[in-house]
Amino acid sequence: MNKQFALKIFEGFSIERWNDLVRPFDLVEMDKDAEKMVLAYIIGKYEESRGIPIDWEWMIYASLFDLLRKIALCDIKSPVQRLIKEEYPEEFIKLNEWVLEQYRDLIQDQDIFSKFTLYVGKTSGTIPFSQGQEQTARVFRAAHKYSTMRELEMISMVNEETRLEKIKKEVNADLQSLLDLKGLQMLMTKQKPYDFLLRIEQLRFQTRWNQTPRVPRTSVLGHCFFTAILTLLFMHEGGTKVCGKRLYNNFFSALFHDLPEAVTRDIISPVKQATHGLPSIVKKIEDKIVAQELVPFMEDFYLDEILYFTSDEFQNRIRKDNKTVHVKFEELNEKYNSDEFNPVDGALVRLADHYSALLEADASIRYGITSKQLEDGRMNLLKAYPFGTKINGMDAFMLFDAFNSDKTGQRLLNF
Repeated sequence: MNKQFALKIFEGFSIERWNDLVRPFDLVEMDKDAEKMVLAYIIGKYEESRGIPIDWEWMIYASLFDLLRKIALCDIKSPVQRLIKEEYPEEFIKLNEWVLEQYRDLIQDQDIFSKFTLYVGKTSGTIPFSQGQEQTARVFRAAHKYSTMRELEMISMVNEETRLEKIKKEVNADLQSLLDLKGLQMLMTKQKPYDFLLRIEQLRFQTRWNQTPRVPRTSVLGHCFFTAILTLLFMHEGGTKVCGKRLYNNFFSALFHDLPEAVTRDIISPVKQATHGLPSIVKKIEDKIVAQELVPFMEDFYLDEILYFTSDEFQNRIRKDNKTVHVKFEELNEKYNSDEFNPVDGALVRLADHYSALLEADASIRYGITSKQLEDGRMNLLKAYPFGTKINGMDAFMLFDAFNSDKTGQRLLNF
């Protein structure tokens, strides 16, 4: 993990979508990919409930690689890319090779770059999917297409129908071939998962650091997905090969870590910590409101899992004897790094959450849009990880210290 790669991924917050149409709110790539992964989780869970296995590890890495590809090709509209693929396949292969080259120096982990290469090959049609991955890829595509449809539905009220008619027909045609997926059927017919999605989408309308001007503006939902991507990358730094369930839990715990804010709204950290007892009180209130306003829209076959993701979200934990048990990082690695224990690196999710917040503050300050809140937030985050701090195998000091300089490169803090 390095600063340059993190900043490249962060560009997803600056890529505008539908910028040739009237938009009633900011539509950016990071938010789209965040909603897509929420949908992929819901649709995938429906498939699992029918006894169809889902390759979650492939899907999790695909969410990162798909974003990287879009960042590299953001100036080429999707319909144009599709035409290149269909009518000029050799050039499409070269285009994908060019995408990989843009990240060769940024991705220092060879395992991740190899996975990226395979993903590009499989999704471009030059490498066949392995057995069992086809249905997972279809779930991922369904989530992609339906999240596009949701954006179209949200902007349709401010655009003339003639502007959207052709696009809607194309998206609907793509969705038709995927309607055997139970979760997609439920969403298209506006059943329970649709109501759940509507609540989650509220995170897309909530702006982080809402008390201060900032560039780029980031939503709570986009922040959650960025945190999940960082958590995925941090897992490669700990020196331990995590089991499949641990990777899955870490990613989706990060993706859903701010889910309660869909019904409570974002309460900024200084306010949460205004009194000694307020953090625990806020947590109890969040749990109560979630039980009343979110739980009724969740299906039984993923309800307990999401509550596990969002309860004690920043604690290293396992499930043992049907109870959640907090454990040390060493125990996670030595005793509980197995699917049967449902392990979660909650402390790593917290580190990714803080690192995301640091990039949000630092980026705006460097763009010249700053405030006391941003300056204080940035400084406090840097101070939170002094020399020697390690979090679940990550050298947190080195990670944050890369931002510990001003615009001229001079050090701001002395640890």
